[in-house]
Amino acid sequence: MARAEVAAPDAPRWMVDAQDVHKRYGRDEVLKGISLQVPAGEVLCLIGPSGSGKSTFLRCINHLEKIQSGRIEVDGEPIGYRQRGDLLFELPEREVCRQRARIGMVFQRFNLFPHQTVLQNILEAPLHVKREPRPQALERALALLERVGLADKAAAYPNHLSGGQQQRVAIARALAMQPKLMLFDEPTSALDPELVEEVLAVMRDLADDGMTMIVVTHEMAFARDAGDRVAFIDGGVIVESGPPGEVLMRPRHDRTRGFLSRLLSQARVA
Repeated sequence: MARAEVAAPDAPRWMVDAQDVHKRYGRDEVLKGISLQVPAGEVLCLIGPSGSGKSTFLRCINHLEKIQSGRIEVDGEPIGYRQRGDLLFELPEREVCRQRARIGMVFQRFNLFPHQTVLQNILEAPLHVKREPRPQALERALALLERVGLADKAAAYPNHLSGGQQQRVAIARALAMQPKLMLFDEPTSALDPELVEEVLAVMRDLADDGMTMIVVTHEMAFARDAGDRVAFIDGGVIVESGPPGEVLMRPRHDRTRGFLSRLLSQARVA
């Protein structure tokens, strides 16, 4: 049970509305009061050092991690909880799964089922979670494979694909559920450098189509070019956020400047 912050009756609705989110693992407080709002159609890029809480926050949005206090709403609905008065009570897993069906997530590792073909991987959730008619789900799956440039790989198995191809299948699989929101957790970090761009191209295409996206990334060029807003997280708090040109080119805080300077130094060494 988490204590809710009761929104004012005339408060605007956001695709994501996080208020004073705290998350602990034992005595280690990873998120120390994260608050942010994401309107529909925005691409928000979360940047920051490893261990800063970025991925944890992303996993809290779809209740893969449970928060200790605060609240997170997606499209006006508390995620993982039902509100009674000023308290939030945790939903049963079946209801949480229903909520997650509206939130696509792409992980660092591709998490494809190795014993299933590419097409079977994409069809799995629409057929068995949403109970869609097979012809409808199949038509969408094939269209998504075309969209991510893998129309000729429907019968292939994941271990016959490159890492970039597997990640594009993972994106298609998430889109097959027709989500309102897409979450990306370092989607290119496990890829060889030459494969990164093919995944980022698919993500840029989604951004151009108006998909609401929250992207944890170290790809500063993507954040600059595709992001509507960048938030720098360090030590479990949002240090600063704003348009990419401001946060990445003219950061206000020493912590942000230090992080970006280290990234630049590492890129020069590489």
